[in-house]
Amino acid sequence: MTTNTKPISPESGSDELERLAQEDIAKRRRFGGSVSALVLPAGEGQLAFRLAKMGCAVTGADSADQERRFTGLALANGFRDEIRFAAFDYDTIPEDIPGGPFDLIICRRGLCRLPYGSARTAVRRLLLELKIGGKLYVSVLGLHSELGDNYPAIEEGIEHRFAVLADAMAEKYAMHYPVCLYTERNLFSLMLECGASVLRTFTTTHGNVKAVAVRV
Repeated sequence: MTTNTKPISPESGSDELERLAQEDIAKRRRFGGSVSALVLPAGEGQLAFRLAKMGCAVTGADSADQERRFTGLALANGFRDEIRFAAFDYDTIPEDIPGGPFDLIICRRGLCRLPYGSARTAVRRLLLELKIGGKLYVSVLGLHSELGDNYPAIEEGIEHRFAVLADAMAEKYAMHYPVCLYTERNLFSLMLECGASVLRTFTTTHGNVKAVAVRV
């Protein structure tokens, strides 16, 4: 038996935000409609595969070098036509992402790797990839999670809060790059500034922050 020594992301695994997205898909499917979703990043594909099993047409978005691996995993899990891949980068979100416009976009992580101003630009672009009435599910790392311990930018306002984590946290989670950590109020403000209607925000027991917003 081998031991997996890969650090576990503070946002890994199925969580409350993903559960809410799956409930939304199930509700839409009960009324007989087709449902489309964008999952980013695609990662190992587990969430994309769960949504596809629910009858959802899914686009998994990730860096271009992940396409072969992701499509291989999709085929290995029995998905040939239900799931597609889109090359994606938060800094240069492409227009006309395959499968769009979407009923749901699930943004599990990645925004924190951008300064707040760039995250605002990215969210505005993502909203344009939603149908009117479509929902955006966003998860970000929390300022009041353990990642905030000795975080150098903890006293900075959100517009200037962008720094590498303290050494212990950077080592624990293999996050050796600058990040922007959010409070729940910060994420709420981000959604409003981007023109979304915020349905819900909440903070997890681990201190990370989630939001559900709708394109109006």
